[in-house]
Amino acid sequence: MIVRRIVNSINYRLIAPLTGRDIKDSGSKTDFRRTHNRQFQILRGAYSLDKAAKIAVGGEFDATGRVLRATLVHHGLRPEHYVIDVGCGSGRLAKPLSEYLTGKYFGMDVVPELVQYARNLVPQPEWRFELAQGLTIPEEDEQADFVCFFSVLTHLLHEESYLYLREAKRVLKPGGKIALSFLDFRLKYHWEIFESGLSDVGVGSQPLNVYISPDMLREWASHLDLEVESIRDGDDAYIPLSEPIAFENGTVYKDHASFGQSVCVLKKSATDKRG
Repeated sequence: MIVRRIVNSINYRLIAPLTGRDIKDSGSKTDFRRTHNRQFQILRGAYSLDKAAKIAVGGEFDATGRVLRATLVHHGLRPEHYVIDVGCGSGRLAKPLSEYLTGKYFGMDVVPELVQYARNLVPQPEWRFELAQGLTIPEEDEQADFVCFFSVLTHLLHEESYLYLREAKRVLKPGGKIALSFLDFRLKYHWEIFESGLSDVGVGSQPLNVYISPDMLREWASHLDLEVESIRDGDDAYIPLSEPIAFENGTVYKDHASFGQSVCVLKKSATDKRG
């Protein structure tokens, strides 16, 4: 890994400017399909499928999944609801949802191996797991109660995020909600993520991290005619728990938890029939 970083850095700083290859390759890190598939293949070369699938979505697979489920329940998810999980990964959210949700579920991701892993992990015959195509959600208008983007907009260009939110609004029922997580420069931990990414410039070993401010989300919501129901900082342990959740790193949340990334919930008007 260290040797590869050195070689890539030399290519970026010395060779590419002389050959013009930096222009041709400038968009490689912003190609979220390519970067996430490449990252998984690297993990798969070093770990078992099970471990690679869990690391690929950020680690702390079981505990984080339970926190995300608790987040949705806190914001109004009911057992009979229909959830669309954009960026479902290896089933981090789907697994705990399968113990709660009696309604429909549709998970989609850009990494085929993770989609298959999630499908095997949660063998609910009526649940859908599909490979994501473009910035679209293959569902008819006004079908879902919740559309989730956990750790998704953190890796997309702003224009891509906006298009995905517009698509999510289309598939939501009137009164339905969008739950998304984001990175925010204002928070110390998120700034540390930004600083750690500086060493990856010209190397491209990690997916792109993108930062969003609460004001930007409010502006997007205004243009999309969505209500901002809630914006909570990533270090705010506001999510109520029905039971303690223990993480592999020793952290234990007893009564309330935080996700780590900031969380925003947008709501479609109950009278909005336009999609």
